[in-house]
Amino acid sequence: MSIRTGQMRRSPRGGIAPDAPTSTHLSVSVRRGTIAQMSSRSAGEQRLGDLARLRRVRDRIDREYAQPLDVEALARGVNMSAGHLSRQFRLAYGESPYGYLMTRRIERAMALLRRGDLTVTEVCFAVGCSSLGTFSSRFTELVGMPPSVYRRQAARATAGMPSCVAKQVTRPIRNREAPPSEPHVA
Repeated sequence: MSIRTGQMRRSPRGGIAPDAPTSTHLSVSVRRGTIAQMSSRSAGEQRLGDLARLRRVRDRIDREYAQPLDVEALARGVNMSAGHLSRQFRLAYGESPYGYLMTRRIERAMALLRRGDLTVTEVCFAVGCSSLGTFSSRFTELVGMPPSVYRRQAARATAGMPSCVAKQVTRPIRNREAPPSEPHVA
């Protein structure tokens, strides 16, 4: 890109007065893509910042699964809107923050039910669920059987197995991810 400039000369009063344009050219170099690179760099930095905040949300859910958590409270904790948090969390982890929270609660409930010393109702409240019906339906959705049936069967199936191995073997899989199986008859 070239800009044609005129030469400058001193005026009789001591100021600068322009002369007529001459053939002198001032060459200005503008690199293509510099503005695009700057905006993509800031978008990349924004994405990294969002990922760090999403990780903090996920860590908070892992720590405080038994506490009453909602998406608005989680979003406030990382200075994001609830809608943006939900969209970005789903993009990063494949499920909504609420779905992730319920999966963590069900995982913990499975461990408590395998121990066998608590009733289903006690387990429900111990993992932070306030409704036995919601807990049971979500448990059935994720595990494939009601909590009472799981309690009876899991105690026998994981007997003698270290708890860290039992946790990996019995990790809940959402029904839409699970391979089709035969219906369970109790």
